[in-house]
Amino acid sequence: MEKSEKSKCLCTPVETLVFSCAGGSNVGQIANQAAVELTKMGHGKIYCLAGIGGHVSHLIELTKIAKKIVAIDGCPVQCSKKVLEHTGFGVDICGVVTEMGVKKNYDLSVDSDDVKKVVDKLSSEILKAR
Repeated sequence: MEKSEKSKCLCTPVETLVFSCAGGSNVGQIANQAAVELTKMGHGKIYCLAGIGGHVSHLIELTKIAKKIVAIDGCPVQCSKKVLEHTGFGVDICGVVTEMGVKKNYDLSVDSDDVKKVVDKLSSEILKAR
C-alpha cells in the first residue's frame, strides 16, 4: 500500500451519522444492530461513539459537519446521547430500545423482530427529518 493510501482517512462526511449503544445487555446489542441495519438501508452511516467520547480529532471534525445526528440507546440511561452531548453535539433523533417495548436483560440475545421494530421507527423519523 502506498504511503498516501495509509494516511488517507476512509471516513467521508455524510448527511446523517448514527451512533449507538453497544452495551452489555440485549437492548444495547439491539441498538447496535439497528444502527447497522439503518446504515445498510442508506438512512445514515454508523459512526464511532467511542471515538467521539475519546475526543479523536478527525471523528469530531467529521461529526461537526453532519447535518443530522441520530443516537440509539438501549435503555433510559441514554449513554450514547450523553456522550454526544458531553462532547458538544446536539442529537436530532434519539431512540431508546426499552421505550419501544423491549424488556432489558443481560443474555445479549438479539431478537430480529426487536431490531426490526427499532429500525422501522427510526427510519421513519430519519426520513421525516430530511
